[in-house]
Amino acid sequence: MSLALLDRQIAECRACPRLVEWRERVAEEKRAAYRDQTYWGRPVPGFGPADAAMLVVGLAPAAHGANRTGRMFTGDRSGDVLYAAMHAVGLASQPTSVHARDGLELYGVRITAPVHCAPPENKPTPAERDTCRSWLERELDLLAPTVRSIMVLGGFGWQALLPVLAGAGWEIPRPRPRFGHGTSVTLSPSGPGRAPLELFGCYHVSQQNTFTGRLTPAMLEQVLADAARAAGLSPAPR
Repeated sequence: MSLALLDRQIAECRACPRLVEWRERVAEEKRAAYRDQTYWGRPVPGFGPADAAMLVVGLAPAAHGANRTGRMFTGDRSGDVLYAAMHAVGLASQPTSVHARDGLELYGVRITAPVHCAPPENKPTPAERDTCRSWLERELDLLAPTVRSIMVLGGFGWQALLPVLAGAGWEIPRPRPRFGHGTSVTLSPSGPGRAPLELFGCYHVSQQNTFTGRLTPAMLEQVLADAARAAGLSPAPR
């Protein structure tokens, strides 16, 4: 198994009937602004190098963002905020992410999600999250030789990720660490081939958070830079 093969398998998944129906209906009906575009309309795999030292975990693809473009956080305002911050700290080659062939590269970072299909109202069900769990487990297993830090965007991703990490070879402290912006937790390995992992929490780059000022660019850049340093990457001076 390689990450490239895993990504291809993810893109063919049809395990959740509600999500399959929704993502395909959105791709057919489209948003007026994108009516001349061909939507991806499939599960969206992770994005970034196979030897990433840092992982960013979101929630799920946006209906008219990644579900349209086929790349994580690409083509919507959440992605605009995330990639601008990643570029500012030296983790991305450019500050914008418009479509899957725009030349964007990530440096030492991969982006993924606990749910790979766009859900209605951006709200996957617990059953859909659990059905998608095996993809994240396999992705973590493939990244284990190199990954040293994970930045989680939002409480949903945090809660979805902790049991996956426990099953993938890392010890989760008790009591379970609670999500919070700027929270960091060191996870010790519990299985072979695993190194200590630094886990960081960050508010999600949703419009609800960025438009209200709950999450500012400076706040996002700070957590990105902290996670990058923990992974052994060299963020740009701030």
